[in-house]
Amino acid sequence: MADSASDVSVLFSPTRLGDIALANRVVMAPLTRDRAIEGRVPTPLAIDYYAQRASAGLIIAEATQITPLGQGYLDTPGIYSEAQVAGWKAVTDAVHAAGGKIVLQLWHVGRISHVSLLPEGEVPVAPSARRAKAQTFTAEGMVDVSEPRALELDEIPALIADYRTAARNAIAAGFDGVEVHAANGYLIDQFLRDGSNHRTDAYGGSIEHRTRLLDEVVNAVAEEIGAGRTGVRLSPVTPANDAHDSAPQPLFERAVARLEAIGGLAFIHVIEGATGGPRDNIAFDYAALKAKFSGPWIVNNGYDKAMAVAALTAGKADAVAFGRPFIANPDLVARLRQDAPLASFNQATLYGGGAEGYTDYPALTAEAVN
Repeated sequence: MADSASDVSVLFSPTRLGDIALANRVVMAPLTRDRAIEGRVPTPLAIDYYAQRASAGLIIAEATQITPLGQGYLDTPGIYSEAQVAGWKAVTDAVHAAGGKIVLQLWHVGRISHVSLLPEGEVPVAPSARRAKAQTFTAEGMVDVSEPRALELDEIPALIADYRTAARNAIAAGFDGVEVHAANGYLIDQFLRDGSNHRTDAYGGSIEHRTRLLDEVVNAVAEEIGAGRTGVRLSPVTPANDAHDSAPQPLFERAVARLEAIGGLAFIHVIEGATGGPRDNIAFDYAALKAKFSGPWIVNNGYDKAMAVAALTAGKADAVAFGRPFIANPDLVARLRQDAPLASFNQATLYGGGAEGYTDYPALTAEAVN
C-alpha cells in the first residue's frame, strides 16, 4: 500500500468508540507496572504518568482488580475501596485536564495468583481446580502460582456483582468507561477455554456454556454504566498464563456474537497472536471474528506505524493499540506523526519502583516538535 499523506492521516483522525470521542486512533494499551501503594491505591506518580501520555486518543489504564480475591501480582491497584476510587480520580482529572480520554481495565486474575497476595486463608479461584503452568510476581520474586479451588455455582452471582460494582466505581472515579479484561488467561478467559474449564454445570462443557460468564459479566457492566462506555478485551490464540483451547475459532466467534447481541458496546479490543510475542503462533481468521461484531474494533500486538495505517485503511480496525512503545515514549502520538525515532525502555524498571523508568522518560524536544 502506498504511504500517502491521506493514508497516514487516518491514524491521526478523530473517531468514536461508543460514547467516547477520540481525537485520534492511537490507543495506549493497558500496562501493568506494579507501583500501587498501601491499600492497593494507585501511586500518586500515576497522575503524572498517565497525564504525560494523554495525547493518545484513548488510554486504557492498567489492569485493576475488582476485588481483593482478584489480585494476582504484587502492588497492582484495585477499584473496590473509597481510597482507590479517590486515588484514581486524581489520575482521571489530570488526564482530562491534558485533553485525554481514559478507561479502566477491570481485572480478576482467577487462578493466576499466589496465596501470599490474597486475604488470609484464601486461595485463588478458577472455573476448575486445575493449577496453571504459570508464575506470578510476589514479594519473594517470581514464583509458581498456587493451587486454585473451583468457584461454586452459587458464588458466580456475587462475582458478577463485583464486576458491576467495579464499573460503577470506575465511573465515580472519573473514567470515561471500562474495558472488561477477558484475555490473557485470566478468570473470564479461563472460563472460555476448555484447557482450563472442566466444569459440568451451566458454565462448562459446550461453547455456549463456556461463553456464558463473559456474556453475563459484560451485560451487567453495560447495564450499570451504559453499553457505550463498556469495552471488552479478548486474546483468541495467546498462550499467556497457560491459556489454550482445542478449537479457538468457533469459541471466539460465538463469544463475539454474544457480545454483539448485547448491543452498542464501545469496542472489542483483540490481541492478535501471542501476547507480546509472535502474531502467527496459531492460524486464526480475525476477519471472520470481526464480521461477527458491528461496533468499533481495536487491534493490538506488535503494530508499528505502517501496520497500523494499513489496518485502518483496509477497514480491519477502527483504532490501534500500542503497549510497550508508550512506556519510554510518553509522546508516542507525536513521534508516530513525525516519524521520529522511538526510545527504548529500561527492562529493570518495568515492574515496581518509583519514578525511575516510569515518569522520567523525556518527550521530544521543542525543537524536534517544531
